[in-house]
Amino acid sequence: MISEFVAQFAKLIATYPDDIKVQTKEGDEITEIVLYANQADVGKLIGKEGKMIGAIKTVISGCKAKDGVSYRINVEPI
Repeated sequence: MISEFVAQFAKLIATYPDDIKVQTKEGDEITEIVLYANQADVGKLIGKEGKMIGAIKTVISGCKAKDGVSYRINVEPI
């Protein structure tokens, strides 16, 4: 559910939405969401001073309160 939200949100921001891929790695305490994007879109997804990725993390932190799972997001170029 969370990874689908991140993918859809990233596709709205990205210049190349077809290149957006999301991979989820579940661990014991933290679930890591890796967002793969075109090199041209990485800066857009992170945002000026990290504000865009910070906003995504804020929304996801609400899900942490609901299901008790901690999430970490990383943006990687393809």
